[in-house]
Amino acid sequence: MTPYTPPLRDVRFVLEELLEHGSLSLPGFEEIGPELADAVLEEAGRLAGEVWAPLNAVGDRQGCRRREDGGVTLPEGFAEAYRAYAEGGWNGIGVSAAHGGQGLPETVASAVQEMLHGANMALGLCPMLTAGAIEALARHGSEAQQARYLPPLVEGRWTGTMNLTEPQAGSDLSQVRTLAVPDDDASGRYRLRGQKIYITWGEHEAAENILHLVLARTPDAPEGNRGISLFLVPKYLVEDDGSLAERNDVTCTGLEHKLGIHGSPTCSLSFGEGRGEERGEAEGAIGYLVGELGRGLNHMFTMMNEARHKVGIQGIGVAERACQQARSYALERVQGRRDGAPCVIAEHLDVRRMLLSMRARTDALRALALTCAAQMDRARHALDEAERQAAQARVEVLIPVVKAFSTDQAVEIASLGVQVHGGMGYIEETGAAQLLRDARIAPIYEGTNGIQALDLAGRKLARDGGAALSRLTDEIDATAEALAVSPELRPLGESLAGGVADLRTAMGLVLARGADPERGADAVQACATPFLSLAGHVLCAWQLGRSALRAEAALADGSGDADFYRAKLAAAEFGLRQWLPEGRARLAAIEAGMGGLAALKPGHL
Repeated sequence: MTPYTPPLRDVRFVLEELLEHGSLSLPGFEEIGPELADAVLEEAGRLAGEVWAPLNAVGDRQGCRRREDGGVTLPEGFAEAYRAYAEGGWNGIGVSAAHGGQGLPETVASAVQEMLHGANMALGLCPMLTAGAIEALARHGSEAQQARYLPPLVEGRWTGTMNLTEPQAGSDLSQVRTLAVPDDDASGRYRLRGQKIYITWGEHEAAENILHLVLARTPDAPEGNRGISLFLVPKYLVEDDGSLAERNDVTCTGLEHKLGIHGSPTCSLSFGEGRGEERGEAEGAIGYLVGELGRGLNHMFTMMNEARHKVGIQGIGVAERACQQARSYALERVQGRRDGAPCVIAEHLDVRRMLLSMRARTDALRALALTCAAQMDRARHALDEAERQAAQARVEVLIPVVKAFSTDQAVEIASLGVQVHGGMGYIEETGAAQLLRDARIAPIYEGTNGIQALDLAGRKLARDGGAALSRLTDEIDATAEALAVSPELRPLGESLAGGVADLRTAMGLVLARGADPERGADAVQACATPFLSLAGHVLCAWQLGRSALRAEAALADGSGDADFYRAKLAAAEFGLRQWLPEGRARLAAIEAGMGGLAALKPGHL
């Protein structure tokens, strides 16, 4: 496998030249300058490239092993690599100083996350879920819970998990049956009994403790989503002074055998297997209510939204590594002839097409995800309330696109990486196949991409009549007009203008069909996925257009590395003129409506 090189120059291009480090001008970041941000990225790149990346193939080959005692043995080096991350203070870089973190902007924290996931996706899942747990407790936990549980989580001494799915309840969380019985009303303590599946990093020994955030029902809770509450269930119980006590009644009953991310322990967990009975205590795992009864799904979405953005970032990290792997192989593999002499396969234009397609997409996805992160910073830190609300509205539109479009594209990019390798890509030793296998989970978890599409088209668009997305299209129009001023970039501007016009047309169709009182929900569901794909292509093309404008300006004034900026122009030209048209074709699918989708009976498929 090709060694992973942290994409520091590409990340800097987005943060410094496209976003102009706008987050650093917000209240709370006064002491964080570009030099500090750059130093953080350099150190994160060193950790990712030198410590985490060499373990990626190790984790894939060895996987995780459940022991007879219910513990889990991680691949060699994983626990030490995680501890190096925690001891370096990386777990708290995006956490506010009020909760013991370093308080860096989300833009910087997201860039660090990309490098870690590019280096080792399976290992990167551990702190990703912990970050969501920190956010959930910071938003909804009591003062006592925050004081007891946040410091070790932020420090990385403890990790966090998200426990939603059950054998009978996949994406439909209204079917959750885990039971939480009040054990001590005065302390808010409950006893939980039930099973959860697909719990990422649900059991391991890389950290001192694991805090499980669990969706469950109380005995008198109503059916459906309103009956679900959120509970904090520690692996080891915690004393008042913060020290660890006895093991809680939480058991890892099995490890999932997965297509990829073999180094990540994906567990089935049982709550209330009898440890309490053995000690003469009440049956069930001890847990504590987080937030309000009956609002567990609302509280958990705080964690899920954080995770969804980071899953998109995760896809980008894997896509970047696939780009590096394919490029390195194409520059070394001699195959065929050009101008009468043997040549490496990168000389063949079809291979160049694949490499440039991979690079253009990855660059665009990174810029869009970090643009979303910049809006997250603005939503949390801007002084003006109206500015915060506008930024939050934009975040809520962008997150389903970042999650779904980035991960769909990551699978395609990793698949192209295999194709560049030819038959060698299908052989595990090259490492290209692992990237494809690892990437394939990202469109599935944290809400399948179909659910993300329904969120965008069925909720976010309808909620404000498309106002937040319309404001984005106005900015895309402005970029298209700026491109048209340059004779060299005018074709790019024309392509972008056509794409945004298609997106507006699609918005109108989705809103009109969704307003149908009888068949609106079905009509939106039928076109939600092509609509998100069209939106993703146009939003990414917008980022490529912005990149082209910046690269042209840099080449004109002679600033920086000319080869770097020429590569950005080439990626933008390919993306806007060859990739965007593929996305624009989704409009025809939207215009087609439900058609045979509604007419054909499921049994006849």
